[in-house]
Amino acid sequence: MPTNLMEIIRTKIQQSGPISLEEYMRLALMHPEYGYYMTKDPFGAGGDFITAPEMTQAFGELIGLWCIDIWQSIGRPANFSLVEIGPGRGTLMHDALRAARVAPEFLNAANLYLVEPSLLLRKRQNELLGAYNPTWIEKLEQLPNLPTITIANEVFDALPIKQFVRLRQGWMERRVGLSPTGSLVFVLQTAPDCPSFDMPEESVVEVCPGAGEFASAIARPIVKNRGAALIIDYGDDEVYGETLQAISHHRAAHPLTAPGVADLTAHVNFEPLAIAMRKIGCRIHGTKNMGDWLMEVGIRERTEQLVMRADETQSRSLVTALQRLTDQSSASAMGKLFKVMAVTDRATPTPSGFHL
Repeated sequence: MPTNLMEIIRTKIQQSGPISLEEYMRLALMHPEYGYYMTKDPFGAGGDFITAPEMTQAFGELIGLWCIDIWQSIGRPANFSLVEIGPGRGTLMHDALRAARVAPEFLNAANLYLVEPSLLLRKRQNELLGAYNPTWIEKLEQLPNLPTITIANEVFDALPIKQFVRLRQGWMERRVGLSPTGSLVFVLQTAPDCPSFDMPEESVVEVCPGAGEFASAIARPIVKNRGAALIIDYGDDEVYGETLQAISHHRAAHPLTAPGVADLTAHVNFEPLAIAMRKIGCRIHGTKNMGDWLMEVGIRERTEQLVMRADETQSRSLVTALQRLTDQSSASAMGKLFKVMAVTDRATPTPSGFHL
């Protein structure tokens, strides 16, 4: 019997032939025993990567105030679902709810739901959020029939993708197979299900098969019961080329070297998300560069407030985080690489951060 994820994948390929990159990513990230997100706490300096909420409390606080603004816009419902998808350690939501103390009625009305399959991460989240009586769910379909405000920070980039490569003879799918020595390698196979792209030879296209339905699942309760969603991720309205990457201990790794050990992500193509949500009946706001959005909702002013009460080390950290999150000096700078998109029902006014 296989004893680790590499052996499970190798056995599957030996029995049935090369597997899609989509299936490989799903196993590497979400296998119940060996999947990356099921067995690790990857966040922070001691993990594999640092997300925006881990850099500065101002990030989560501003999102908390954004949620209050939405709640007020939809008529201050006495009960509503406050949802975070992929909450990590719970840092973002912890900061958001602390900031929300300025509106006690909002906190009293909020029913906190965390979409998290990992028992390990649920334990971490409970350490920060247990006082708010969260309910953990695995699917958005488990939400109650209430107005819903959803936060999805760096969620869509972890959805499994397929890759297609344009050769002289046509499009081929890049799949995961075995070398003669038994290591995992990329192989090309004919791709009858490849979408039609008119692109030159050697072009690479990535498709996320599950993104549209996942976006629709976010949109349905918003259309049915009012509300909004805030989606923050790296990518663009349209993404071309190869963007799959693996990260381990804050360094790039090969995606096939250690399944379940390294994080696997790809840039998010926001336009299919917007199309899926519009079909459900939502209004789409953005996308907007994260640096612009953060500046509009007040990250500079909030950082200045925090610096006034901080020691020298904390001040440097806060200023560094502000610069990093809002920097748009290059395509890879966080303030430009990351995009923000809001989703609302048709009756809700344009949310804060999207007026300019």
